[in-house]
Amino acid sequence: MSSFLEIYVALRQAFGHRHWWPAETPFEVVVGAILTQNTNWKNVEQAIANLKQAGLLEPDLLAEATLPDVQGLIRPAGYFRQKSARLKRVARWVNQRCVPGDRALGALKWEPLDVLREELLSINGIGPETADSILLYALEKPSFVVDAYTVRVLGRHCLIEPDATYEEVQEEFHRRLPPDTELFRDFHAQFVEVGKQFCRKSAPHCAECPLRTLLGEPVMEDDS
Repeated sequence: MSSFLEIYVALRQAFGHRHWWPAETPFEVVVGAILTQNTNWKNVEQAIANLKQAGLLEPDLLAEATLPDVQGLIRPAGYFRQKSARLKRVARWVNQRCVPGDRALGALKWEPLDVLREELLSINGIGPETADSILLYALEKPSFVVDAYTVRVLGRHCLIEPDATYEEVQEEFHRRLPPDTELFRDFHAQFVEVGKQFCRKSAPHCAECPLRTLLGEPVMEDDS
């Protein structure tokens, strides 16, 4: 069985460093992690641009903004009613844990990963993938992000059980890899790239996939 590091090296050679997550500040990453739920990044970029133009990419100002104002600004990202409420809840959490206006989230970066993850998951509307995205990309904590692309690639090559939970898949990465934030960031981004280009949900391009030589032919019984 190929190691996870071998998979990463193969993807890195194919795609190069992905330089993900694009943002000017850690708080912008937090906002993007919430907005990207159930939509594509192009829509998220437009919503973030709207918030930035309105001066609301500050945690204290976003927390104080009215829901209708936030809803109007993030409408391009879809599910704007739910996401606006989540943004305000997370902004309030940041305000409680950091000095006002701290887009760098400096105080949070000193907190233990487990404490931060528990607090994030306690916020209504924040699930494991969003929480781990915030931890990894905004707070520089080695918490691997498991998304649909990751599950699809690993599942098709029988590297995880078909019914594996989010936590079980994440534990495989934490067990097999050193707790390196930069490695986790780029590896997650590599899965996104191979999932978009080759390991698609339907009509995958297996013959050209950079993992074919390493992992062999995938099992295509489940396209979920």
